[in-house]
Amino acid sequence: MTDTGANIAGFAGMACIIFAYAYTTRQQAPNPFVQHGVNLVGAGLLTLSLLVHMNPASFVLEFFWAAIAIWGLVKAFRNRRA
Repeated sequence: MTDTGANIAGFAGMACIIFAYAYTTRQQAPNPFVQHGVNLVGAGLLTLSLLVHMNPASFVLEFFWAAIAIWGLVKAFRNRRA
């Protein structure tokens, strides 16, 4: 991936995470699939960016951000079946 591609991925990931935070704050009862799905996409895009421009602390943060988003999606799928 080029530097430009990494920067585009990073900014797109940042936009996803900001959108998810604003969405969760704005909605009375946010859809967990939107909230956690967008957070997971954002963490993935930021991780792609970090593979080109490594920052270990941010890389670890994105790992946990993605893990929490996956956990939230699993809970949402389980609750949907109930």
